[in-house]
Amino acid sequence: MEGKLLNKYEASLLKPPMPCFSIPWFVRGDFERNKFILDSESVASYGYVTDYVWRIMATEGKKTTIKDIAREAGVSTATVSRILNNLEGYTGETRKRVMDVIERRQYRPSAIARGLVSQQTKTIGVLLPSLSSRFMNTLIEGIESQAQAHGYSVILCNTDRDGVRTADYLKVLGEKRVDGIIFTSEWVTSEYALALKKLDVPVVLVATNSWQYSFPSIRTEDKAAAYSAVRYLIEKGHRRIGMVGGTHSDKIAGIPREEGYFEALEESGIPRDTTMVSHGDFHFASGIRAMQELYERHPEITAVFAASDEMALGVLSFAYAHGIRVPEQLSVIGYDDTLDAQMSIPPLTSIHQPIYEMGAEAVMTLLESQDAMGKVLPISITERDSVCALRGSE
Repeated sequence: MEGKLLNKYEASLLKPPMPCFSIPWFVRGDFERNKFILDSESVASYGYVTDYVWRIMATEGKKTTIKDIAREAGVSTATVSRILNNLEGYTGETRKRVMDVIERRQYRPSAIARGLVSQQTKTIGVLLPSLSSRFMNTLIEGIESQAQAHGYSVILCNTDRDGVRTADYLKVLGEKRVDGIIFTSEWVTSEYALALKKLDVPVVLVATNSWQYSFPSIRTEDKAAAYSAVRYLIEKGHRRIGMVGGTHSDKIAGIPREEGYFEALEESGIPRDTTMVSHGDFHFASGIRAMQELYERHPEITAVFAASDEMALGVLSFAYAHGIRVPEQLSVIGYDDTLDAQMSIPPLTSIHQPIYEMGAEAVMTLLESQDAMGKVLPISITERDSVCALRGSE
């Protein structure tokens, strides 16, 4: 019978132990054809086909289940479940026997099955208004890196810029039974707050805040950061400073950064002039349009503060297209200090936000139930080549 090819039915008829009358046999599985070969070359010392080999012959091609692991290890399925979920109620010898079978069978329990026992799915839901910006890419890297380091997976939900999908995604995350939610860069409405509370899982806000609802938050101080950017330009001798702002109605970043801009000007005795501000939507193309509007109104400006690096790149693009030399004729400072700032020509001076750290900190706040009510991380200015001092200012 050496080398005999058995189909599943023939294999299932074999009963252990099966004495060998000549050369001992062993099983080699043919996974593609779901057939099995009895082979004498592998194990010459066996006097019979073992119970383990018989089970492989009878079940090869089927997905291993927790019942298969329990039967082969000689324990109950409840014991296997307790071992997989690191619960008590078994000996070290039993654990070793079960884990040996799991490794041999290459068994991978489903996350859903584990969650039914532990009441955890080891997943974190993340709601963000965009997946395309450098800011969001860096934030996601921080979140995923910290989550994976602690054995968690991440579900990303793109809520779109105006949040039209947010309510739907909150329902989905509830159905997925996520262990926590990170809510980013979007205003927390009463509708969202109610939905988040009903989910009854930890929630952390990132790059946003909620004064009405008590959620932990990780952010920077937008108004103070914008103030620092404009003060930096003023100290370089600039007084005709324009601003390419974000969405005019944006309570999270648009309004606070504009307030910081005006506060720095007024503190230095520069009159408030709303025509020195044009608005985009934090993205590249809007930066070009906003700079065009600003330059048509005020061609005399010597410096521009852009409320995001992407819009600052739009300002640089407009300047290049119109023969305006940066920084000799126009100084530009951005906001975020993303990879874009390093790659631009000239390299962009920018307000540095610890974006990656914000993402990582949010995960740790979820997992450790830290008290992070309104935690504010520090900002700084990364100086590169897009800003120069006016003559006579230094």
